[in-house]
Amino acid sequence: MDEAAKACLGPVKPASAGMAEIEAVIFDCDGVLVDSESLALEVELEILEGCGLRFEKGDFVRRFMGTADTHFRDLLEAESQTRLGKPLRSDFLDLAHAARERVCRERLSEVPGARAAATAWAGKKAVASSSRMDFLREKLTLAKLIDVFEPHIYSTELVSHGKPAPDIFLFTAQKLAADPARCIVIEDSVNGVRAGVAAGMTVWAFVGGDHCDAALGEHLVEEGATRVVDDWAQARALLERMA
Repeated sequence: MDEAAKACLGPVKPASAGMAEIEAVIFDCDGVLVDSESLALEVELEILEGCGLRFEKGDFVRRFMGTADTHFRDLLEAESQTRLGKPLRSDFLDLAHAARERVCRERLSEVPGARAAATAWAGKKAVASSSRMDFLREKLTLAKLIDVFEPHIYSTELVSHGKPAPDIFLFTAQKLAADPARCIVIEDSVNGVRAGVAAGMTVWAFVGGDHCDAALGEHLVEEGATRVVDDWAQARALLERMA
């Protein structure tokens, strides 16, 4: 790595403290490892507009992204009642599931550099996602990433409460036999950052997905992320320095 690249990464704590003591890295999936968030946004916003609910993309990302489907639907139900005075159509989640699956099977890919960055970290690693387990595994398979994380692939279906509750991250740390205080979470959503912070973990805000806007990193720092990572090349350099 050249000196200019090193300078862009900022200071790294010495081997006796801070990041050098990290023993596990926990990756969100959607929008972090695979480009599914931009695809999901495309179809979800279209379905919601058909229901009479229009959202500005950045606002939608900050408010709803990263939540488990049932909580997502509950939030949108409240939005529909407040704005339109009527319930959200009862089959919204079925429509959203079908549309997401279709577009992912047609167009899903790895977020550029995700595999190289994940494999650069030789320590314990896992995926912790709000996606349904079957679809989570399918997306990782489509993006040719599943082998990097097996068997440590976990869905909020496995815990009592989804993000922004800390349950999935604490569950994952337990499965990894890792101290939550020595885990890094890499997240791209407000709800995911909140969950990582609530779990007592160090959180990096990943803003390298197509769905991210210029303001997202600032919002994630406000929620408790300690570092903004612009892309996987930057994350890989950081992880290699921690190894």
